[in-house]
Amino acid sequence: MEKVTLDAYLFFNGNCRDAMEFYQQVFGGELEVKTYGEVDDSSSKAMKDRVMHANLTGGEVNLMASDGMDSDEIGTGKISLALRGSDEKKLSKIFDDLSASGKVGHPLEKQFWGDIYGDFTDKFDVCWMVSISNNA
Repeated sequence: MEKVTLDAYLFFNGNCRDAMEFYQQVFGGELEVKTYGEVDDSSSKAMKDRVMHANLTGGEVNLMASDGMDSDEIGTGKISLALRGSDEKKLSKIFDDLSASGKVGHPLEKQFWGDIYGDFTDKFDVCWMVSISNNA
């Protein structure tokens, strides 16, 4: 049976390009960005420069995102993107880079279950969890 793929798709309210360029700096990879104006000539002046779809691929992670058509379309559920692995140096740098100008909830520290763990909300209000394990 073929395995199902789960991709993270983030919604922003006008700052999608800035967020995705920031994530590209942290994770590397190729970033493709299409605005509403590039895809639909009839898009309103307010929407023409907003991101219809952005795709970051080929780096440490794959992310997709867009600016919501309307703030009411952006979901109200809260999720965290979880990064995990065993490369402490790499994941510590990612934690530091992503959390810069954000708010750290728990700094990276060894936990009672044995992993090094920390979490934060980045400057774009996206929640992240980082877990570093010898068993990843």
